[in-house]
Amino acid sequence: MQLWLAILIAAIAAVVFAVVGFVLGGVYNRKTSEAKIGSATQQAKKIVSDAITQAESKKKEAILEAKDEIHKQRTETERELRERRTEVQRQERRIIQKEESLDKKTENLEKKEELLSKKVKETEEKLAEIESIKKGQFDMLERISGFSKEQAKDYLLKALESELTHEKAVRIMEYRQKTKDEADTLAREVIATAIQRCAADHAAEATVSVVALPNDEMKGRIIGREGRNIRTLETITGVDLIIDDTPEAITVSSFDPVRREIARLTLEKLISDGRIHPARIEEMFDKATREVEATIKQTGEHALIDAGVNGVHPEIVKLLGKLKYRTSFGQNVLNHSLEVSYIAGLLAAELGADVKLAKRAGLLHDIGKALDHEMDGSHIDLGVEFAKKYKENEQVVHAIHAHHGDIEAKTIVACLVQAADAVSAARPGARRENVQNYIKRLEKLEEIATSFEGVERSFAIQAGREVRIMVKPEMVSDDAMVLLTRDIAQKIEQELEYPGQIKVNLIRESRTVGYAK
Repeated sequence: MQLWLAILIAAIAAVVFAVVGFVLGGVYNRKTSEAKIGSATQQAKKIVSDAITQAESKKKEAILEAKDEIHKQRTETERELRERRTEVQRQERRIIQKEESLDKKTENLEKKEELLSKKVKETEEKLAEIESIKKGQFDMLERISGFSKEQAKDYLLKALESELTHEKAVRIMEYRQKTKDEADTLAREVIATAIQRCAADHAAEATVSVVALPNDEMKGRIIGREGRNIRTLETITGVDLIIDDTPEAITVSSFDPVRREIARLTLEKLISDGRIHPARIEEMFDKATREVEATIKQTGEHALIDAGVNGVHPEIVKLLGKLKYRTSFGQNVLNHSLEVSYIAGLLAAELGADVKLAKRAGLLHDIGKALDHEMDGSHIDLGVEFAKKYKENEQVVHAIHAHHGDIEAKTIVACLVQAADAVSAARPGARRENVQNYIKRLEKLEEIATSFEGVERSFAIQAGREVRIMVKPEMVSDDAMVLLTRDIAQKIEQELEYPGQIKVNLIRESRTVGYAK
């Protein structure tokens, strides 16, 4: 294509050249023009001839190149076809081998299935035979033992339950003894160290609201004309004055210890002054009130200094000071709180706990007792309420709430306050208890013990530190005694308040009586 295009271009160029020559040579003569035209024609023919020759030569070269390319492509294609044919043959051989292998496997599986079918059939026949033998043996066992299948099952379950009860009781006794030995040793060391380091006063205190008189004539002056002085005193102070045959003494009676203290001071000031009339009574009452309030504040501040506690709200400081005039079973509550604070701090130091927090919780654990005469509720509830009101630490609030076991102690500080409170209250001479409360506590202890099934009698001995229980031997076995002891101890812990610990002692006795005649 390119060859013919070159020829065409050469021819067109020759014609153009001739025309141009003809136009330009119009001024020459015709001969000259014809000569030149002839020369141009010859030159054009020569050019065309050369172009044709070159075109033929390029055509031959192109044909040769195309033949070579075709030959090369054919060779490559034949080689690829041979390789693919070889690969296909190889794949066919592999497929044939796999088919043969699958055929063999299928044949083996068929043989195995046939064998398994035979074995299953044999197994079913043997199972039927075994069931028949088993049924015959059960029938024989039922005839020999005299028990049906259900009866035998119940008998075995009862035997197993009895054996498990025995095993459980043995394990409980072992673990309890082991834990008790380890815990008792450590607890004795820690508590003994804390008590030895505490060195607190062991004398019980009580607020005595008795005012001494210089003479019996002073009783008449205190009563006043038609009793106006004593009425004014009782109305202003809110106490009851008991003037009886006791020589040179007047008893002040009131449920509020602070009010009772103010009345006592008022009387002492009136007796010292000698002028007793309603106006003077009011004046002395105001002075006594201011003195008691100042004493309460100073006492609370001194208690904080003694305990090493700071950052306490001023209202809580006043409540601490009021505890000076509050007693519990003859024990001064402020002194008790300080003692609990010291012991809790020492225990915390022995155990590596927070000493400051333990001392703070111990000092404030009975803060509600300063309010329980003024407001409804137990001293625990009032203490928790006021501690929360004045933004006390949550662990301190929890220790106040848990120190009598109303809720479970969940922090080490609460546990330490419980222990310190028990140590302070249970030591000899710390508290006094009246006969009625003592008897009620012992009766409640015996009532809890006898409330369990199988208990015949119970006796509270050693001032309520031990309860001795007689059980019915036909109802309570030796193994069951371990579980019963634990249940009684848990119920006593839940329902009874007591200092120290109470020993639960169960006794099971069997007797057989015979007569020789």
